[in-house]
Amino acid sequence: MSDTMDRQKVWTDFRDAVNMAPAKLEAWLKTPESSEVGWSGDGEKESVGHHSGRRIVEILRTRRAELDDEDYSHMRKVVGYVHRHLAQRPDGDISETRWRYSLMNWGHDPEKD
Repeated sequence: MSDTMDRQKVWTDFRDAVNMAPAKLEAWLKTPESSEVGWSGDGEKESVGHHSGRRIVEILRTRRAELDDEDYSHMRKVVGYVHRHLAQRPDGDISETRWRYSLMNWGHDPEKD
């Protein structure tokens, strides 16, 4: 598969997985709920998902032609995370769950599905 075809697929998959607009995601990342979920590495203050959310905002605000290999690598990571996490959907109302909040840090609000 050519690099152009691979990037097209990554772009399409990323746009399907990330269903939050940059401004909505940015606002979400400022909430206490956003900071209370996710895994933090050794000594890290910010969770991996929260950091990813900030990176997603940057990617969404970057012209597609200006995205580089690191951006596409992160986009693939986001798609993988969202797909894996969606498969673990809990039963019942998800509106105020850590599961939903974690997904939202990665740019996907399952209540928009």
